[in-house]
Amino acid sequence: MSSKQMTYRRLGRSGLKVSVLSFGSWVTFDNQLGDEPAIECMQAARDAGCNFFDNAEAYAGGGSEAQMGRALRALGWERNSYVVSSKFFWGISGNVQNMRNTLNRKYLLQAVDGSLERFGLDFLDLIYCHRPDPHTPLEETVWAMSDIVASGKALYWGTSEWSADEIRGAWEIAERHHLHKPVMEQPQYNLLHRERVEIEYARLYDDIGLGTTIWSPLASGLLTGKYATGVPADSRGALPGYEWMAERLTDGAALAKVEKLRPIAAELDCTMAQLAIAWCAKNPHVSTVITGASRASQVMENFAAHEVIELLTPEVMERIEHAVL
Repeated sequence: MSSKQMTYRRLGRSGLKVSVLSFGSWVTFDNQLGDEPAIECMQAARDAGCNFFDNAEAYAGGGSEAQMGRALRALGWERNSYVVSSKFFWGISGNVQNMRNTLNRKYLLQAVDGSLERFGLDFLDLIYCHRPDPHTPLEETVWAMSDIVASGKALYWGTSEWSADEIRGAWEIAERHHLHKPVMEQPQYNLLHRERVEIEYARLYDDIGLGTTIWSPLASGLLTGKYATGVPADSRGALPGYEWMAERLTDGAALAKVEKLRPIAAELDCTMAQLAIAWCAKNPHVSTVITGASRASQVMENFAAHEVIELLTPEVMERIEHAVL
């Protein structure tokens, strides 16, 4: 697949366009991958037309950002040719007061500096509030994020796993004070996890022009079908610290739904993963689908889902809907 074949969508109402399929580093970078495989994965995504690379401060305790930064330097891409992100909330400073599980101004302004240092970049394209913070006034968080954008250290800001009310509240504060508004939300979205994107956020797309950079299109791998007989030893579900994921991946009711998708994928001559990724991208309110991979061949397989999107006719979509009810 050449870069010309990739589809690019506006990020909400902003003028920024992101590839409808993108590449993220959660779980894999600095956990499963060394620098060379990470470089190969990013180049494979780039070759498929990807221009958005997602990351977060908390991924591998900052190690994911550092590894992606080394990869970007090794690859030598022009800075205006890619979009890179980070997310802030959890913190990586041990139990230092005011620097963990917060969105207060002190933490946010220092967190973005730490992120830029690990990446080795002058600015980030997208920054997110990784979770809502009920202990910090929303106005304080909005001012801090807007000030980061105004400083040039980031170009757009948004949220991740915030409720519709919290997103609207932040947008209205920014509107009232003529600040930089939240542009995008990063929610989980897949065939088995749909309510927030399809129902809760429904009015936000038209009301405030919300863009979405969705994560976990494969439901942590469940929708690939490879967990039908248990958790493979080389999968992310078998990694230390991800026992919670293994429990989800062996849920009998969910696995039964996944198996109903198998004949549909076979008829379309695509993999289960490609079907699930393409289904997410079919939603016009999805700006980009963040995919993950631990090897370049897996990246190429995931990005081939771009060719499946147009195969999802209304009839096929109805069959998929019936399978996962």
